[in-house]
Amino acid sequence: MTQEATRRPLFDETSTEEIWVEGASQYEDSKVLVTISNANGERTVLITPSEITPTKPKIFVQAPPERIATPAQARNTKIGNTFKYLGYALSAILISFSILSASGFVKARIVLTGSMAPAINTGDVVLLAPTPRAQPKVGDIVAYTARRFSGEPVGIFTHRIIAGDPINGWVMKGDSNPSPDVQKPKPEDVSGVVFFIIPWIGTLMTPKMLMILIPVGVGIWLIFDTLRND
Repeated sequence: MTQEATRRPLFDETSTEEIWVEGASQYEDSKVLVTISNANGERTVLITPSEITPTKPKIFVQAPPERIATPAQARNTKIGNTFKYLGYALSAILISFSILSASGFVKARIVLTGSMAPAINTGDVVLLAPTPRAQPKVGDIVAYTARRFSGEPVGIFTHRIIAGDPINGWVMKGDSNPSPDVQKPKPEDVSGVVFFIIPWIGTLMTPKMLMILIPVGVGIWLIFDTLRND
């Protein structure tokens, strides 16, 4: 705007009718960017000598930090912070667990059957304190290597010790099984004592679930990134 433009108020407080500034600029390429924002939202227009065009301020200028955020922007910021802190927490847990696993201080197993339900369900992850650092006793839930009569290993079971001793072997039984296990494992067959249970996480770590979760995670990230940019 120049001094040739008639000095008139942009808004008439007594009327809802729009009032335009009369006059003409001495520069053909003159432009004015007007942004009004408050807690209810934000509106921006680009005023040229020939037209008034709705636009977005970020196309032309960088908003100052003290600019009032709209409710949508505040919501997107909260969502972003939530995902960020969850990511930090998950990363810290994974890094800590990797270090503990590599050092042999902790072992983990995914439970594949419901033989220990309801104490441990299918898909739970059990954390084990390895032996001989943790000494099994009656009442403990332990992971042990099941063997054939020939001594060949057939798998690792996570069951409860209901009787026995280290010398004669432990009597093992799944909480939901009708009878004890056939084998009575000795201390050398027991790999660890369960000290913590993480529900359901093992279900998400199967190949089928990972094939579903990875695309979904990427899609959520793309949606959030679009909302953040808007």
